[in-house]
Amino acid sequence: MTPPSMLARLANMITVNMHEAKTRLSELVRAVEEQNETVVLCRDGREVAEIRRRVRRRVARNLTPDPRFRVQFERGYRPTEPLAEDEWPETLR
Repeated sequence: MTPPSMLARLANMITVNMHEAKTRLSELVRAVEEQNETVVLCRDGREVAEIRRRVRRRVARNLTPDPRFRVQFERGYRPTEPLAEDEWPETLR
């Protein structure tokens, strides 16, 4: 017995070989866009790729730095300056 979700997927599926897909690409993409079809591309009778409608576009992440975490360096601070002996942790001296 085939689950209902599988039957729904099979109802909206077009299977084509690579040569036919190259020839009918515009038509296949139109079917995906307008009829929500899924196109399965086959090579030598084996499924190798699938063209389907994108569900939704991913929202771009906000990559601006949070001002709460801004670091203020003291005047004259040099980050490449080696640590003095007393600045090292006791376990690492």
